[in-house]
Amino acid sequence: MSLLGKAGHAPAARESGFAAHRAGVDRLLASYRAIPEHANVRLAKKTSNLFRARAKNTAPGLDVSGLTRVIAVDPAAKTADVAGMTTYEELVAATLQYGLAPLVVPQLKTITLGGAVTGLGIESTSFRSGLPHESVLEMDVLTGAGEILTATPDNEHADLFRGFPNSYGTLGYTVRLKIELEEVQPYVALRHVRFRDVRELEATLATIVTDRIYQGETVDYLDGVVFSAEESYLTLGRRTDEPGTVSDYTGMDVYYRSLQHDGDAPKRDRLTIHDYLWRWDTDWFWCSRAFGAQNPKIRRFWPKRYRRSSFYWKLVALDHKYAIADRLEARKGNPPRERVVQDIEVPVERTADFVEWFLREIPIEPIWLCPLRLRATGGPDRPGGRTWPLYPLEPDRTYVNVGFWSAVPTTPGQQEGAANRAIERTVTEFDGHKSLYSDSFYDEDEFAALYGGNTYTELKKRYDPDQRLLDLYSKAVQRK
Repeated sequence: MSLLGKAGHAPAARESGFAAHRAGVDRLLASYRAIPEHANVRLAKKTSNLFRARAKNTAPGLDVSGLTRVIAVDPAAKTADVAGMTTYEELVAATLQYGLAPLVVPQLKTITLGGAVTGLGIESTSFRSGLPHESVLEMDVLTGAGEILTATPDNEHADLFRGFPNSYGTLGYTVRLKIELEEVQPYVALRHVRFRDVRELEATLATIVTDRIYQGETVDYLDGVVFSAEESYLTLGRRTDEPGTVSDYTGMDVYYRSLQHDGDAPKRDRLTIHDYLWRWDTDWFWCSRAFGAQNPKIRRFWPKRYRRSSFYWKLVALDHKYAIADRLEARKGNPPRERVVQDIEVPVERTADFVEWFLREIPIEPIWLCPLRLRATGGPDRPGGRTWPLYPLEPDRTYVNVGFWSAVPTTPGQQEGAANRAIERTVTEFDGHKSLYSDSFYDEDEFAALYGGNTYTELKKRYDPDQRLLDLYSKAVQRK
C-alpha cells in the first residue's frame, strides 16, 4: 500500500468518472419510471447491513448498478465525489492512495457511504469527527417524488440536508455525495488500557475526549471493549509514520483477543492504517465465534477470503431463512432465542450506569464502546455545530455508543422482544437513543418524540408527497 501523495484524478479521468456516473443516474431514473405508479419504491440490491425484518415487496426495484464507484478524488481540496452505493471498502481503497481517508470509516467493509449517511455510522474517530453525515458537503438525492435534488447546508433544500441522516431511505436515496477527507499516516500505534471498574473507564474516556491526550501521547482514535464488570479496555490509537513491525489479525490471531492483558501498564501494538480501519471486519467484531471461525482447528482451514463480515452476513441470512438456530434449540427442548443486535447512545456520564445495568440484565458479552460528539463547525448561529433533527444529539455533549450483537434465551409466554423492550426503556430513561438498523418496539408516539416528530412529517410531505417510500415508523418498527 502506498500513502505517497499523488496528483489526484487527471481532468480526463475525472470527466470519465462523471460521465460513467451520469450513465448510472440515467439507468436509475429509467428504473424509477418503470415501477408501477402505486407501488412502493425500493432498492434492487441483494446485500444489506440491516438486522430488522423488511417489508415484502414484489415490485421491481431501483437499478443502482451504476452508482457503486468513487467518481473522483481531489487530494488538494481533500474531498471526494462518491456514488451513493459505493462501499467503504472501495472508498478507502481509492483515498488511501493519496494518504487520505474519510473522516469516519464505519467498521464493516460492505457498509455503503449512502447507507452510513441515511442510516448513521460510527467509529473510533467519532469523538473528534462526529458521524459520517457530518463530513458531507453536498449530496444529490433521488426523492420519493422521482426528482434528483442537490442538497447543501445552506441552499433551498437545506431542510433535506439536515433531515436526511437517520431517515433510512424514507425520504429518498443518495445518488452522489461530496465528502471531506483527512490526512492519515501509514501506521497506527495502539495502547490497550485495562480497567477493573467501568466507572473509572467512564471518567478516563470523558477526559480523553476533551483533552485528546493520555499520559503524554496524542489520541487520534478511541474505542473500547467491555468483557465483564471487572475487565474492560480503552484502545487509544495514534497516527505515525515511524517504520516498525506490525501485527496481522487477518490470519490465525483474532483482534479483540489481542486487547486482553493482566498488567496495569498499557499493552502496545501497531497496525497499518489499512488494517486498523478494517480491524473489526475480519471477525465481524467477535461474532465470527458463533460460526466456529475462532476455533484454531476450524480457522486454519477457513478460507481467508471468507473471513469477512459480508460472508458471515450470508450465514446469518441462511439462518433467518431456514430458522437453523431455532431448530437446534428446539431439539434441546428450548424455545427460540431472542435476537439482540443493537447499538445505542447514552451521555458519557450515564455510560457506567447503562453498562452495569446491561451486564446484570442481558447475558451478552463482550460489548463495544465508542465515544462521539457532534462536530464543532462554529459560526454565530451554531457555536457548537449543526444539529440533525431525526437523531437529535446535543452539541458540545459527549455520548458513548454501546454495541452488543447476539441472542438471549426467551421465557415461554413472555412478551415478544422482551429484552429489546427493556433496553429501549432503559436507554430512554438514561437520555439516550438507539440506532434503527435492527428490531425496534416503540409505540408510534414515543417513536415520533425520539426521531424527528413533526419535522419528519413535514419533510415527508415535501419530498415524498405521494408516499412512494415507506415512512420511517413503518420501516423501522412495524413488521409487515
